[in-house]
Amino acid sequence: MRGQVKRRAFITLFFAAVARSVEAAAQTKPWIPRVGYIGGGAGAANNDNFEAFLQGLRELGYVEGQTIELDARWSAGRVELMPALVTELIGRKVDILVITSNTGALAAKKATRSIPIVMLAGDPVGIGLVETLARPGGNVTGLSYSNEVISGRRLQLLKELVPELTRVGVLRNPLGSMHNIFWRETEVAARKLAVTLQPLDVSGPEDFEAAFATAKLGNVQGLLVFDNPLSAVYKSRFVALAASNRLPVIYGVRGFVDDGGLMSYGANYAALFRRAATFVDRILKGAKPADLPVEQPTKFEFIINVKAANALGLTVPPTLLTQADEIIE
Repeated sequence: MRGQVKRRAFITLFFAAVARSVEAAAQTKPWIPRVGYIGGGAGAANNDNFEAFLQGLRELGYVEGQTIELDARWSAGRVELMPALVTELIGRKVDILVITSNTGALAAKKATRSIPIVMLAGDPVGIGLVETLARPGGNVTGLSYSNEVISGRRLQLLKELVPELTRVGVLRNPLGSMHNIFWRETEVAARKLAVTLQPLDVSGPEDFEAAFATAKLGNVQGLLVFDNPLSAVYKSRFVALAASNRLPVIYGVRGFVDDGGLMSYGANYAALFRRAATFVDRILKGAKPADLPVEQPTKFEFIINVKAANALGLTVPPTLLTQADEIIE
Protein backbone atom coordinates (compact mmCIF):
# COMPACT_ATOMS: atom_id res chain seq x y z
CA MET A 1 0.00 0.00 0.00
CA ARG A 2 2.80 2.36 0.98
CA GLY A 3 4.55 1.58 -2.33
CA GLN A 4 1.45 2.49 -4.28
CA VAL A 5 1.22 5.82 -2.46
CA LYS A 6 4.84 6.57 -3.23
CA ARG A 7 4.30 5.60 -6.87
CA ARG A 8 1.24 7.86 -7.12
CA ALA A 9 3.15 10.71 -5.50
CA PHE A 10 5.99 10.20 -7.93
CA ILE A 11 3.63 10.24 -10.93
CA THR A 12 1.93 13.36 -9.62
CA LEU A 13 5.23 15.13 -9.12
CA PHE A 14 6.46 13.97 -12.53
CA PHE A 15 3.50 15.35 -14.45
CA ALA A 16 3.59 18.56 -12.41
CA ALA A 17 7.22 19.00 -13.40
CA VAL A 18 6.39 18.35 -17.06
CA ALA A 19 3.58 20.92 -16.91
CA ARG A 20 5.91 23.48 -15.39
CA SER A 21 8.49 22.73 -18.06
CA VAL A 22 5.95 23.20 -20.86
CA GLU A 23 4.71 26.42 -19.26
CA ALA A 24 8.25 27.71 -18.92
CA ALA A 25 8.98 26.86 -22.55
CA ALA A 26 5.86 28.71 -23.63
CA GLN A 27 6.89 31.71 -21.58
CA THR A 28 10.36 31.81 -23.10
CA LYS A 29 9.17 31.34 -26.70
CA PRO A 30 10.37 34.37 -28.66
CA TRP A 31 7.75 36.91 -29.63
CA ILE A 32 7.13 37.02 -33.37
CA PRO A 33 5.56 40.31 -34.47
CA ARG A 34 2.62 40.14 -36.87
CA VAL A 35 2.55 42.75 -39.61
CA GLY A 36 -0.70 43.39 -41.45
CA TYR A 37 -0.26 44.52 -45.05
CA ILE A 38 -2.99 45.90 -47.31
CA GLY A 39 -2.08 46.28 -50.95
CA GLY A 40 -4.07 47.76 -53.79
CA GLY A 41 -3.12 45.00 -56.22
CA ALA A 42 -4.71 41.68 -57.05
CA GLY A 43 -2.33 39.59 -54.95
CA ALA A 44 1.27 38.87 -54.04
CA ALA A 45 2.11 37.07 -57.30
CA ASN A 46 4.11 39.23 -59.72
CA ASN A 47 3.66 42.24 -57.45
CA ASP A 48 6.91 44.20 -57.70
CA ASN A 49 6.04 46.63 -54.92
CA PHE A 50 5.19 43.90 -52.42
CA GLU A 51 8.34 42.03 -53.35
CA ALA A 52 10.35 45.22 -52.78
CA PHE A 53 8.81 45.51 -49.30
CA LEU A 54 9.71 41.88 -48.55
CA GLN A 55 13.23 42.46 -49.84
CA GLY A 56 13.55 45.44 -47.50
CA LEU A 57 12.58 43.25 -44.55
CA ARG A 58 15.08 40.57 -45.60
CA GLU A 59 17.86 43.14 -45.85
CA LEU A 60 17.07 44.11 -42.26
CA GLY A 61 17.44 40.50 -41.13
CA TYR A 62 13.78 39.44 -40.89
CA VAL A 63 12.78 35.94 -41.93
CA GLU A 64 9.13 35.40 -42.71
CA GLY A 65 7.62 32.72 -40.50
CA GLN A 66 10.57 32.78 -38.12
CA THR A 67 11.21 36.33 -36.94
CA ILE A 68 8.19 38.04 -38.46
CA GLU A 69 4.70 37.07 -39.62
CA LEU A 70 3.01 38.77 -42.57
CA ASP A 71 -0.75 38.89 -42.90
CA ALA A 72 -1.51 40.35 -46.34
CA ARG A 73 -4.83 41.43 -47.84
CA TRP A 74 -5.55 42.78 -51.33
CA SER A 75 -8.21 45.14 -52.65
CA ALA A 76 -7.73 44.27 -56.36
CA GLY A 77 -7.97 47.97 -57.22
CA ARG A 78 -11.22 48.51 -55.32
CA VAL A 79 -10.45 51.27 -52.83
CA GLU A 80 -13.95 50.95 -51.36
CA LEU A 81 -12.89 47.56 -49.93
CA MET A 82 -10.12 49.10 -47.82
CA PRO A 83 -12.15 49.77 -44.62
CA ALA A 84 -13.33 46.14 -44.45
CA LEU A 85 -9.78 44.87 -44.97
CA VAL A 86 -8.53 47.15 -42.21
CA THR A 87 -11.20 45.86 -39.83
CA GLU A 88 -10.28 42.27 -40.68
CA LEU A 89 -6.59 42.77 -39.91
CA ILE A 90 -7.27 44.63 -36.69
CA GLY A 91 -9.36 41.63 -35.65
CA ARG A 92 -6.31 39.48 -36.33
CA LYS A 93 -4.47 41.51 -33.66
CA VAL A 94 -1.61 42.65 -35.86
CA ASP A 95 1.20 44.62 -34.25
CA ILE A 96 1.68 47.02 -37.20
CA LEU A 97 -0.43 47.93 -40.22
CA VAL A 98 1.25 48.70 -43.55
CA ILE A 99 -1.23 50.47 -45.84
CA THR A 100 -0.42 51.30 -49.45
CA SER A 101 -3.24 53.71 -50.32
CA ASN A 102 -4.64 56.97 -49.00
CA THR A 103 -8.14 55.56 -48.60
CA GLY A 104 -6.83 52.56 -46.68
CA ALA A 105 -4.63 54.68 -44.44
CA LEU A 106 -7.55 56.99 -43.61
CA ALA A 107 -9.72 53.98 -42.80
CA ALA A 108 -6.96 52.56 -40.57
CA LYS A 109 -6.48 55.85 -38.72
CA LYS A 110 -10.21 56.04 -38.09
CA ALA A 111 -10.35 52.42 -36.90
CA THR A 112 -7.44 52.43 -34.44
CA ARG A 113 -5.43 54.91 -32.41
CA SER A 114 -3.18 52.29 -30.83
CA ILE A 115 -1.82 50.12 -33.65
CA PRO A 116 1.11 51.79 -35.45
CA ILE A 117 0.36 52.50 -39.13
CA VAL A 118 3.04 52.73 -41.81
CA MET A 119 1.42 54.32 -44.86
CA LEU A 120 2.40 55.02 -48.44
CA ALA A 121 0.24 57.97 -49.40
CA GLY A 122 0.05 60.91 -51.76
CA ASP A 123 -0.44 63.99 -49.58
CA PRO A 124 -0.63 62.78 -45.97
CA VAL A 125 -0.86 66.30 -44.53
CA GLY A 126 -3.43 67.50 -47.05
CA ILE A 127 -5.84 64.63 -46.38
CA GLY A 128 -5.35 64.69 -42.61
CA LEU A 129 -3.30 61.55 -42.03
CA VAL A 130 -0.52 63.38 -40.18
CA GLU A 131 -0.12 66.79 -38.57
CA THR A 132 3.13 67.66 -40.34
CA LEU A 133 5.72 65.69 -42.27
CA ALA A 134 8.40 66.44 -39.68
CA ARG A 135 6.25 65.50 -36.66
CA PRO A 136 3.37 63.28 -37.74
CA GLY A 137 1.74 62.97 -34.32
CA GLY A 138 -0.66 60.14 -33.56
CA ASN A 139 -0.05 56.58 -34.75
CA VAL A 140 0.61 57.17 -38.47
CA THR A 141 3.90 57.68 -40.31
CA GLY A 142 5.55 56.40 -43.47
CA LEU A 143 6.22 57.71 -46.93
CA SER A 144 4.62 60.04 -49.45
CA TYR A 145 4.88 59.21 -53.15
CA SER A 146 3.89 62.67 -54.40
CA ASN A 147 4.30 66.41 -54.02
CA GLU A 148 2.37 69.47 -55.11
CA VAL A 149 4.07 69.84 -58.51
CA ILE A 150 4.05 66.28 -59.82
CA SER A 151 0.71 66.46 -61.67
CA GLY A 152 1.73 69.68 -63.36
CA ARG A 153 5.04 68.17 -64.40
CA ARG A 154 3.26 65.26 -66.08
CA LEU A 155 1.05 67.65 -68.01
CA GLN A 156 4.10 69.66 -69.07
CA LEU A 157 5.88 66.54 -70.38
CA LEU A 158 2.78 65.54 -72.38
CA LYS A 159 2.64 69.06 -73.85
CA GLU A 160 6.30 68.86 -74.86
CA LEU A 161 5.61 65.66 -76.78
CA VAL A 162 2.40 66.97 -78.35
CA PRO A 163 2.93 70.75 -78.75
CA GLU A 164 -0.53 71.28 -80.30
CA LEU A 165 -2.14 69.84 -77.18
CA THR A 166 -5.07 72.00 -76.01
CA ARG A 167 -7.48 69.46 -74.50
CA VAL A 168 -6.43 66.71 -72.08
CA GLY A 169 -8.55 64.00 -70.52
CA VAL A 170 -7.84 63.17 -66.88
CA LEU A 171 -8.65 59.64 -65.77
CA ARG A 172 -9.42 59.71 -62.08
CA ASN A 173 -11.23 57.57 -59.53
CA PRO A 174 -13.96 59.53 -57.70
CA LEU A 175 -13.58 57.11 -54.78
CA GLY A 176 -9.89 57.95 -54.36
CA SER A 177 -9.21 60.34 -51.49
CA MET A 178 -6.27 62.00 -53.28
CA HIS A 179 -7.84 62.72 -56.63
CA ASN A 180 -9.48 66.01 -55.67
CA ILE A 181 -6.05 67.25 -54.63
CA PHE A 182 -4.43 65.93 -57.82
CA TRP A 183 -7.18 67.60 -59.84
CA ARG A 184 -6.66 71.02 -58.23
CA GLU A 185 -2.90 70.80 -58.77
CA THR A 186 -3.37 69.80 -62.41
CA GLU A 187 -5.78 72.70 -63.00
CA VAL A 188 -3.11 75.17 -61.91
CA ALA A 189 -0.65 73.72 -64.45
CA ALA A 190 -3.32 73.55 -67.17
CA ARG A 191 -4.03 77.28 -66.93
CA LYS A 192 -0.33 78.05 -67.34
CA LEU A 193 -0.07 75.74 -70.37
CA ALA A 194 -3.34 76.95 -71.95
CA VAL A 195 -4.78 73.45 -71.74
CA THR A 196 -8.40 72.52 -71.04
CA LEU A 197 -8.99 69.51 -68.80
CA GLN A 198 -11.80 67.02 -69.23
CA PRO A 199 -12.50 64.78 -66.21
CA LEU A 200 -13.00 61.09 -67.00
CA ASP A 201 -14.15 59.23 -63.90
CA VAL A 202 -13.57 55.48 -63.56
CA SER A 203 -14.49 53.67 -60.36
CA GLY A 204 -14.36 50.13 -61.76
CA PRO A 205 -13.07 48.21 -64.79
CA GLU A 206 -16.54 48.37 -66.31
CA ASP A 207 -16.00 52.13 -66.80
CA PHE A 208 -12.81 51.95 -68.88
CA GLU A 209 -14.26 51.68 -72.38
CA ALA A 210 -16.84 54.39 -71.70
CA ALA A 211 -14.12 56.75 -70.43
CA PHE A 212 -12.08 56.34 -73.61
CA ALA A 213 -15.20 56.74 -75.76
CA THR A 214 -16.03 59.98 -73.93
CA ALA A 215 -12.48 61.19 -74.49
CA LYS A 216 -12.76 60.62 -78.22
CA LEU A 217 -16.16 62.32 -78.42
CA GLY A 218 -14.73 65.27 -76.50
CA ASN A 219 -11.84 65.65 -78.98
CA VAL A 220 -9.31 64.93 -76.28
CA GLN A 221 -5.76 64.94 -77.68
CA GLY A 222 -4.04 63.18 -74.80
CA LEU A 223 -4.65 61.61 -71.41
CA LEU A 224 -3.20 61.94 -67.93
CA VAL A 225 -3.83 59.03 -65.55
CA PHE A 226 -3.77 59.76 -61.82
CA ASP A 227 -1.97 57.26 -59.58
CA ASN A 228 -4.64 54.73 -58.73
CA PRO A 229 -4.70 51.08 -57.57
CA LEU A 230 -7.53 50.40 -60.02
CA SER A 231 -5.64 51.50 -63.12
CA ALA A 232 -2.48 49.76 -61.87
CA VAL A 233 -4.27 46.42 -61.54
CA TYR A 234 -5.58 46.74 -65.09
CA LYS A 235 -2.57 48.50 -66.59
CA SER A 236 -2.31 46.17 -69.61
CA ARG A 237 -5.93 46.90 -70.46
CA PHE A 238 -5.35 50.64 -70.10
CA VAL A 239 -2.35 50.49 -72.40
CA ALA A 240 -4.30 48.48 -75.00
CA LEU A 241 -7.21 50.96 -74.92
CA ALA A 242 -4.84 53.90 -75.31
CA ALA A 243 -3.21 52.25 -78.32
CA SER A 244 -6.49 51.29 -80.01
CA ASN A 245 -7.85 54.81 -79.50
CA ARG A 246 -4.52 56.29 -80.65
CA LEU A 247 -4.23 58.56 -77.64
CA PRO A 248 -0.91 59.61 -76.08
CA VAL A 249 -1.04 58.93 -72.35
CA ILE A 250 1.28 59.77 -69.46
CA TYR A 251 1.09 57.63 -66.32
CA GLY A 252 2.50 57.92 -62.82
CA VAL A 253 3.93 54.39 -62.63
CA ARG A 254 6.59 52.93 -64.90
CA GLY A 255 4.85 49.54 -65.05
CA PHE A 256 2.51 50.99 -67.68
CA VAL A 257 5.47 51.84 -69.91
CA ASP A 258 6.99 48.40 -69.36
CA ASP A 259 3.69 47.01 -70.64
CA GLY A 260 3.88 49.12 -73.82
CA GLY A 261 2.56 52.48 -72.61
CA LEU A 262 3.94 55.79 -73.85
CA MET A 263 5.36 57.70 -70.85
CA SER A 264 5.46 57.75 -67.07
CA TYR A 265 6.67 60.27 -64.55
CA GLY A 266 6.64 59.55 -60.86
CA ALA A 267 8.45 58.27 -57.83
CA ASN A 268 10.40 55.04 -57.85
CA TYR A 269 7.76 52.93 -56.12
CA ALA A 270 10.03 49.94 -55.59
CA ALA A 271 12.44 52.13 -53.63
CA LEU A 272 9.59 53.54 -51.53
CA PHE A 273 8.19 50.11 -50.68
CA ARG A 274 11.66 48.83 -49.77
CA ARG A 275 12.10 51.87 -47.55
CA ALA A 276 8.75 51.16 -45.83
CA ALA A 277 10.39 48.10 -44.28
CA THR A 278 12.73 50.44 -42.39
CA PHE A 279 9.75 52.10 -40.71
CA VAL A 280 8.43 48.69 -39.66
CA ASP A 281 11.83 47.79 -38.24
CA ARG A 282 12.18 51.01 -36.25
CA ILE A 283 8.69 50.73 -34.77
CA LEU A 284 9.26 47.11 -33.79
CA LYS A 285 12.41 48.25 -32.01
CA GLY A 286 10.47 50.79 -29.95
CA ALA A 287 10.17 53.96 -32.02
CA LYS A 288 6.85 55.82 -31.92
CA PRO A 289 5.16 56.70 -35.24
CA ALA A 290 4.51 60.21 -33.91
CA ASP A 291 8.28 60.80 -33.74
CA LEU A 292 9.22 59.33 -37.14
CA PRO A 293 9.17 62.02 -39.87
CA VAL A 294 7.28 61.18 -43.04
CA GLU A 295 9.71 60.75 -45.92
CA GLN A 296 9.18 62.09 -49.43
CA PRO A 297 10.82 60.77 -52.59
CA THR A 298 14.01 62.59 -53.44
CA LYS A 299 13.93 61.63 -57.10
CA PHE A 300 11.21 61.22 -59.70
CA GLU A 301 11.88 59.15 -62.79
CA PHE A 302 10.77 59.88 -66.33
CA ILE A 303 10.44 56.87 -68.63
CA ILE A 304 9.54 57.13 -72.30
CA ASN A 305 8.73 54.40 -74.83
CA VAL A 306 9.93 55.54 -78.26
CA LYS A 307 8.37 52.52 -79.95
CA ALA A 308 4.95 53.46 -78.55
CA ALA A 309 5.47 57.05 -79.71
CA ASN A 310 6.30 55.91 -83.24
CA ALA A 311 3.18 53.74 -83.31
CA LEU A 312 1.14 56.88 -82.60
CA GLY A 313 2.94 58.81 -85.32
CA LEU A 314 4.74 61.00 -82.80
CA THR A 315 8.33 62.09 -83.01
CA VAL A 316 9.98 62.44 -79.63
CA PRO A 317 11.93 65.73 -79.58
CA PRO A 318 15.59 65.51 -78.51
CA THR A 319 14.90 67.88 -75.60
CA LEU A 320 12.46 65.34 -74.18
CA LEU A 321 14.87 62.45 -74.70
CA THR A 322 17.58 64.24 -72.76
CA GLN A 323 15.22 64.56 -69.79
CA ALA A 324 14.41 60.85 -69.72
CA ASP A 325 15.88 58.62 -67.02
CA GLU A 326 15.22 55.61 -69.24
CA ILE A 327 14.32 55.24 -72.91
CA ILE A 328 12.58 52.11 -74.15
CA GLU A 329 13.27 51.57 -77.85
